[in-house]
Amino acid sequence: MKLKIPPVVIVLIFALIMFLLSEFLPFGYFDFFGRNYLILALLGSAFLLSVLALIHFFRSKTSIDPRNPTKTTKLVTNGLFAYSRNPMYLAMLMVLLAWGIWLGNAFNTLLAAAFVAYMNRFQIIPEEEVLLSIFGKEYKQYCVKTRRWF
Repeated sequence: MKLKIPPVVIVLIFALIMFLLSEFLPFGYFDFFGRNYLILALLGSAFLLSVLALIHFFRSKTSIDPRNPTKTTKLVTNGLFAYSRNPMYLAMLMVLLAWGIWLGNAFNTLLAAAFVAYMNRFQIIPEEEVLLSIFGKEYKQYCVKTRRWF
């Protein structure tokens, strides 16, 4: 199961589960002033993170396919990647958080946490194993210096 399902599909699955939870769970609804602004801020930040991360990958002429990290030719550690080893996954989390806020059910935050756990176990750790085998000591130093998510 590791690295088989594209992360975008995982986000869509979690978004569907969040929708179903908000539709069928009779409690947990919330609303607050500025909710729409927070949603826009999360979505805008997620878009910006994604675009900047993709630009870094394209400039480095390395693979962006998360299902096949063996195609990676260069370790990208500058720009956003100096602060987060996974800014694109962070952007996906921000989209899910925005979706959960839009749906207005507090229990969706638990599903966002489950997304992080799933991505760590089935996507990020397998990617890290491959990157460690490709880049060795350089990648190990990068992991010590830079956090996985944020």
